[in-house]
Amino acid sequence: MVVKRAADTADSPILEETGESGSEQKPKPPVKYGELVILGYNGALPSGERGRRRSKFVLYRRPVANGVRRSKHYVVKTPHSSKAILDASQHSISYTLSRNQAVIVEYTEDPDTDMFQIGRSSEPPIDFVVMDTVAGDKSGDTKVMQSTISRFACRIIADRNDVNNCRIYAAGFDSSRNIFLGEKATKWTENHEIDGLTTNGVLIMHPRGDFCGGSATSEPWRETSVGGAVFSLRESRSAQQKGLPCQSETNVLRDGTMIDLCGATLLWRSAEGLKNSPTKRVLETLVDELNAGRPQCPVGLNTLVIPRRLSTTANERSQDLNQPYVYLNCGHVQGEHSWGAEGTEAGARRCPMCLTAGPVVRVCMGIEPAFYVDAGPPTYAFNPCGHMASERTVKYWATVDIPHGTNGFHAICPFCAAPLEGTPGYVRLIFQDNLD
Repeated sequence: MVVKRAADTADSPILEETGESGSEQKPKPPVKYGELVILGYNGALPSGERGRRRSKFVLYRRPVANGVRRSKHYVVKTPHSSKAILDASQHSISYTLSRNQAVIVEYTEDPDTDMFQIGRSSEPPIDFVVMDTVAGDKSGDTKVMQSTISRFACRIIADRNDVNNCRIYAAGFDSSRNIFLGEKATKWTENHEIDGLTTNGVLIMHPRGDFCGGSATSEPWRETSVGGAVFSLRESRSAQQKGLPCQSETNVLRDGTMIDLCGATLLWRSAEGLKNSPTKRVLETLVDELNAGRPQCPVGLNTLVIPRRLSTTANERSQDLNQPYVYLNCGHVQGEHSWGAEGTEAGARRCPMCLTAGPVVRVCMGIEPAFYVDAGPPTYAFNPCGHMASERTVKYWATVDIPHGTNGFHAICPFCAAPLEGTPGYVRLIFQDNLD
């Protein structure tokens, strides 16, 4: 048997049993459920992809099922000393009602499902370690003093017989296979079953229409419970009163569903949906085609080279004379020069092509394929960060409001998480190219 943990590397699937011995026997192709991609990282974490902490996590069917399903529940007076809580082999959820009463819900093994857990904790039960996302240009591994992401934020239960049936639930099991909802946590009983919400909640937003194809729009944000029910949003992120039940909606992930963990937002891409998305090689080819046109700076008359990634150190930036810049108010792409800085506001310059004054920013390619809704040429850039993408991709993300803070929302660039500025939040790029 060849076994490899998908939690250790997103590029290396879990390989299943070959079935027969022999050097010529090939392993079965891995069954892929989909990918979770953190918004704000253009293909990789700034400090590098390390083990279970990375910008993307690929979910493959496990060699052996590890899913669980609800079994039975009962009331106890001393939850922390109850048998289910003390048994490290028993999955259970404890709903504390008062100091002397709690409802214990036991979970039993499910041979038909796989479970994947996401959270801030680096403990073994967490398959995908997610830290708070810092918006904008990430020149280093910025630390967040106080995280709002739960250590065991959520879990995904995937149907081993149906790759399109992956459900998300709030909260994950800890190293003792327990989930604790304290006395102050929002909880309720319905149809003789107890359920609850985590402190900052797990929000989901399904796309309306196909994510790939450029026709998708965003549905309202919802909240999923520990038991997988779907509700409208609370008045604020951690309010005690739950939202209204959304009976017609489910916690089944669709291609393009977004998951917000209050500090980081994840995009779910299904295996089927990714087949319609451009690959990284396709995106790199689009950059090469733009550079093959030899775009020029109309001031310095030097050839510009669109980078796949921005240089991060000051020394690299000062030496990169071929780095293109875009005037965000008009879209003209030029090289770095000192012309046009006089008589404008601080940080603004006057475009020598059209005399429009406004901010200028370096441009580079949005290279993470999961964020693209089509494979069109990168002719647009987000304002204010300058990440390039196709027209449909840029226009889609400009219409999606991502949760921010306790009850705020704003559209962001998916490649760096910078809040979009101005209206419409992007600009069409105008190159001087193919001059030969």
